Parts: sequence; C-alpha cells; structure tokens
Amino acid sequence: MMGWINFEIFAAISLLCWLAGGGFLLLKTTNPAFRTVAPTILALSGFISLLLFIVLLWLKIDRPPMRTLGETRLWYAALLALIGMVSFVRWKYKWLLAYSLFMGGLFLVINLLHPETYDKSLMPALQSVWFIPHVIVYLFAYALLAASSLVAIKAIYQDHHGRNWQHLPDLADNFVYLGFSFLTMGLLFGALWAKEAWGHYWTWDPKETWAFISWTAYLIYIHYRYKHLKKHKPAMWILIVAFGLLLICWFGVNYLPTAQNSVHTYSG
Repeated sequence: MMGWINFEIFAAISLLCWLAGGGFLLLKTTNPAFRTVAPTILALSGFISLLLFIVLLWLKIDRPPMRTLGETRLWYAALLALIGMVSFVRWKYKWLLAYSLFMGGLFLVINLLHPETYDKSLMPALQSVWFIPHVIVYLFAYALLAASSLVAIKAIYQDHHGRNWQHLPDLADNFVYLGFSFLTMGLLFGALWAKEAWGHYWTWDPKETWAFISWTAYLIYIHYRYKHLKKHKPAMWILIVAFGLLLICWFGVNYLPTAQNSVHTYSG
C-alpha cells in the first residue's frame, strides 16, 4: 500500500498538470479548445492525482489524513484547485483559476520541502467521530474564504487603476456566504468535539478565541454588505482584514505565548 514515500510522484503529476493548465490560461487565443477546455482538463487531472494520493494515504495510515500540517496542506491544495475549476467553468475567470492552481501548487511544494511534517500518530483527543467533519468543513471554509479575499484584492487593484470592477463584489459575496456557512459548521462541530474530549463546549482557549474573532469578522462583512450594498470598496477592505484574522487563527496563533499551553497545540 502506498504512503508518503510515493508523494513525490503524485505531487509531480499534479504540479505538471497545473503548470501546463496555467500556461494555457496565458495563451491569447479565441480557440475554445485552448482557452477553456485544456485548462479545465489539466486542472482536473492534477486534482484527481492529488485526490487519489489522499485516498491511498488514508488507506495506508488507517485514519483520515487531517492530523498534521503536511496532511492538511494536501486537502487545502486539492480544495483550492476544485474551487478554481468550478469558478472557471461557471464564471470563466481565468485569474481565479490561475490563483487557485498556483496556491495549490505552492502548498504541494511546501510539503515537498518539509517532509518532517508528514506523518504522526493520532492522540486520544483526536480519535473522535467529530474529527473528520470538523476538519473537512474548516478546510472548505478556508479555501472558499481565501478565494473571496483574492477577489477583494483584485477589486481594489482594478479600482486603483481605474478599471471596471463593480461585478467583483457579487462574486466575493458568493464565496463568503458559502465559506461562512462552512465556518459556522466548523465552530459547532468543534464545540461538540470539545465537549466529548474535554467536558466543555467552549473554554476561550487561544485557538477558540481567534476562531470566534475570525468568524465575527466575516459576520461583520455580511451585515455591512446587507446594510450598504452600494459601498463596495469598504466592504472589500473588511474582507481582506477578515482573511488576515483567519490566517492568524490558522497559523499565527501557534506562535503566541499563551498558545503554548493550549489544548490545540497538537494541531500544528
């Protein structure tokens, strides 16, 4: 049964497919075979290669590969490519697919450069029925909200250069509404998991605190958009700040002094 020792092969296939797909996106042609079909097929091929490795790894280690940073990077890379493909098929935004493939490839490269983050055994607290749904919905949320932040950056860039960008906030909204739904489910599943593992739904642990802060930031964005639908630029800045808070929750909180005694320190 294949495991991490075969990761380089699957990663190379995905990287080559995504690199070729990005190349087709840069071509200036009206031929639909090169303009849309080829990038979609290549992006899908890279996604399937990575998904196949995740399935084989799951079978090899006899647990869901969601424990270590190396394992979560696999899912994040795959989900980014999937979101980019769906967005490209639906809205034909080449830049969004290019971003998704680039970021997905970047996470694979990081894994290749840091094999020490690959595999660890599951501690007892992680052996819970809530483990898989909690991690999966959060990864979906992070991928969708990352895409929304890129849309916000694109909108501000377009505005700075005097180009039309009034269609972009609606796209950002689509990503945020779906991503926020997954983020909310992640909080709820995490609370149920915490009750099972430690006897409390919520303890204001540093990770929990920043999860609530990032959740609140996106809630503020949604309410702002509802009340000020025509004020696009401030909304885009709120979205960028919110994603910054989300990154602190995901990565940065592990470096805080107060997090060293956190019950979530195992997740790094």
